Order: sequence, then C-alpha cells, then structure tokens
Amino acid sequence: MPQIHVIHENPAWMPPFAEAFARRGLPWREWVLDRGVFDLSAPPPEGVWYSRMSASAHTRDHRYAPELAAAVLAWLERHGRRVVNGGRALDLEISKVRQYAALEAAGIAVPRTVLAAGKPEVAEAAHRHFPGQPIVLKPNRGGKGLGVRLFQGPEALAAWLDSPDYE
Repeated sequence: MPQIHVIHENPAWMPPFAEAFARRGLPWREWVLDRGVFDLSAPPPEGVWYSRMSASAHTRDHRYAPELAAAVLAWLERHGRRVVNGGRALDLEISKVRQYAALEAAGIAVPRTVLAAGKPEVAEAAHRHFPGQPIVLKPNRGGKGLGVRLFQGPEALAAWLDSPDYE
C-alpha cells in the first residue's frame, strides 16, 4: 500500500483522518504547510498526495500557506505524483472569480459578478452596475463566509466603506 501524504495547515482537521487511516491500516504522513523548507530540486516522496489546503488559512494566522501549498503541489505534479485536489483545485479554492469562470464554462449559472479592487473602485462599481439594487459583497479569497456582506444598495455599501466598521 502506498504512503498517503496529507497536505494541510490546520491540525484540528486531522483527528478524523487519523482515525480513518488507522482503522484501515493505511500508512500516512502529515505535511503541515503553515511554514517549512522544501528542496524542490529533489524528487518528492512516492505515494498518494491529498491536499486539504483551505482558502481560510489566513484566519489561523497562516497567510501564505496556500502559496506554499501551490508551490509544493506544482513540485508534486511536475514529478508525476498522484495528487488528489491538486493545483487546479487549490487555484479554484482560493479565487471566487476563477470558481465562477469554471462554473460558467461548465454551463452552470452564477450570479452577476463585477470584480473591483480598492475602496473608491468598489463604490463606483456598485453605483454603475447595481443602481438601486441589493448587493452581496464577497472577497475574492475568503473562507468560512468571512467578509460576505449584504447591502441594500450602493449607498449603503459606500457608507460602510467610509465607516470605521470597514475591515
């Protein structure tokens, strides 16, 4: 049985995996990617790799864990390792915009979406594209629903952007 390598950044997620692997007698190893050093010039260990990386890593003070995981996944894929939830899955996990593009490409309808970066640009986009309409503001990278907010119109959104409550 090949070694199972589990890539993640949140040890709290591992007990159910550890129990399931132990029950089945499966050999496995954790790769905690909240930090680390990896020799990308050497081939990675053999086995099956499972990525459990999350877009919400920054909420656990692991701001760069997804970027580190992306580099490790590219290394694994370059060496032909079997990877479950590889680089493309991580790419979709960390970008709402790319998720929506993939859904649309598969023929799945998504809500009207306008990408804006910067406070003045967000306010202007709301006024231009959603006049007099409710607006759902979602960060491109979030996780756990963090930062998702409903505003009853562009004026409410603009007021929030100028308030001390703005994150």
